[in-house]
Amino acid sequence: MLIKRPRGWEIAEALATPEDVFLNRRALIKGAGSIAAAGVIGAALPAELALARADERTVWAKYYPGKRNPKYKPGRPITPEDINAAYNNFYEFGSHKQISRAAQALKVRPWTIRIDGLVEKPFILDFDDLLKKVSIEERLYRHRCVEAWSMTVPWSGFPMADLVRLARPLSSARFVRMETFVDKKVARGQLAHWYPWPYVEGVTMAEAMNALAFMVTGAYGKPLHKQFGAPIRLHLPWKYGFKSIKSIVRVSFTDKRPKSFWETVQGREYGFWANVNPKVPHPRWSQATERVLGTDERVPTRIYNGYGPWVAHLYKNMKGERLFM
Repeated sequence: MLIKRPRGWEIAEALATPEDVFLNRRALIKGAGSIAAAGVIGAALPAELALARADERTVWAKYYPGKRNPKYKPGRPITPEDINAAYNNFYEFGSHKQISRAAQALKVRPWTIRIDGLVEKPFILDFDDLLKKVSIEERLYRHRCVEAWSMTVPWSGFPMADLVRLARPLSSARFVRMETFVDKKVARGQLAHWYPWPYVEGVTMAEAMNALAFMVTGAYGKPLHKQFGAPIRLHLPWKYGFKSIKSIVRVSFTDKRPKSFWETVQGREYGFWANVNPKVPHPRWSQATERVLGTDERVPTRIYNGYGPWVAHLYKNMKGERLFM
């Protein structure tokens, strides 16, 4: 007899909010004034979003929207696109949230990704060619920022495991190290010399091969907006958002644990593992609850952001490691 044991994020279909209700919520949210109360966006939102939408990469548009994978039901309404598109952490373009206009200076085509390190043969992968080698799907994922706010996004992309298989790493590889672009002429935030550019992040091979690890190439049924980390970024829904590196240009396989951007900036506050844990506060604020972006809601934070049944086994018997913030 086959017994189905649902994962922590797999809610009953009847409990999932229909997509048309998700999208129609924005009118209700605006009417209630909840965006202004949360201090999310300013009066420039329509112009910012129009600018982002005007630069759609039509050559990639044929891949979207990807077919939605029904396994991934976040249990929360999707954050409206206009809210998400105007509230972004992308330090390459500034240390504030309203960087969407500045991010439009990023040139995303042509775009190449260097694959190197402990692989059978290093190579350069053109992003256009990458899209031809993978199958794009859509997943609804929760996102939890270390700053104690959260959102839910319909990401399009492919499993990180597929990228690992394309890279053909050696058996000695234990970690995947990733880098974001460096271009100080267009990314003025990179003129801040006190930051250790380029932005670097890393995961273990086991984390990279986990089914939840997702290489994101689109959102809301279209290619990624530049402020989201176009043309390709990572999303790890069980970790704090800074682990989900944007605008990736290099993927290296190594036997040494990488030291990430924020770990270098302030290792006491931002660790390598960065798994979401409501019981471990950030040194400067509690992680017990989170503000749901675009609403007045503040909800309890869940261990591993609610994805524990899929990832908790990765962190057993790791004494002495700062697994959570």
